[in-house]
Amino acid sequence: MKYRKLGKSGLKVSELGLGSWLTYGTATEAETAQACIHRAYELGINFFDTANAYNNGEAEKVMGGALRAYTRSSYVLATKLFFPMGSGPNDRGLSRKHIMEQCEASLKRLGTDYIDLYQCHRFDSDTPVEETLRALDDLTAQGKVLYAGISEWSAEQITDATRISKELNLRPLISNQPIYNMFERYIEQGVVQASEQAGMGQVVFSPLAQGVLTGKYKPGQAAPAGSRAANEKTNGVINSYLREDVLQVTQKLEQLAGTVDATLSQLALAWVLRQPNISSAIIGSSRPAQIEENIKAVDLVLTDELLAQVEHILAEVKDFAPAR
Repeated sequence: MKYRKLGKSGLKVSELGLGSWLTYGTATEAETAQACIHRAYELGINFFDTANAYNNGEAEKVMGGALRAYTRSSYVLATKLFFPMGSGPNDRGLSRKHIMEQCEASLKRLGTDYIDLYQCHRFDSDTPVEETLRALDDLTAQGKVLYAGISEWSAEQITDATRISKELNLRPLISNQPIYNMFERYIEQGVVQASEQAGMGQVVFSPLAQGVLTGKYKPGQAAPAGSRAANEKTNGVINSYLREDVLQVTQKLEQLAGTVDATLSQLALAWVLRQPNISSAIIGSSRPAQIEENIKAVDLVLTDELLAQVEHILAEVKDFAPAR
């Protein structure tokens, strides 16, 4: 495994991280989830990402439970807050009240004294940014949070938050967690630049486009039994990828990957990691073997010629606007 600094901080994270969205605490049984987490750790992955809203806290319990087998200082544990955790008017968002209460709840579910990276899962237009940043800074001062980050904030929101932090002499945000893969590339238009100027690194999710960039889904064929697309509990997002033009392109990309003795998923992950501002690409896994395959992407070198071929193939997909 290789490691990169998270933004301009001194925190180092593995180039591949393990996430728990749509898997742990939901689609993947606890025993299998633990096996995946243990295998990831054995292979050198030190960045583990979850969120309070993933299956209403169950993913945090699974992740925290499995990681308790290891020395706490040996891994980076990240979680998030924003989405509703109850029916009350203050059970959501990024108010000071919600941040403080949800941090305590996440610590309890994770079974740890501190969170390495605490992230704002989305931007909250109902709460002043100053209030959110001060609450995060206070949690850091208390030692309950070591670093703070955001997820899916726009370039303008990142720039504004950076300015406010400097004006108030608060600890800076160090990361942004956006979606990024061969089909969803909006961060290339401003977000990466704003993050670099702010000293923030990207820890991107869905680098394999919900599994489409593994090649398992074929044009004109039904989703394989047991796959995410075949599961009504987890196929809400992936269905928007299952267009004929997208699937035809994945077949061509898979053939291209074969020319460099790589799998499609390894090519797709290496393509994401070509971006120097990306600190880690968060993968999901329902089987340890998937982690073993994907981890080889960190050693795959993409030449300029190969990258040009990738771009040529991707140009065949027009007007891609997936569901979020």
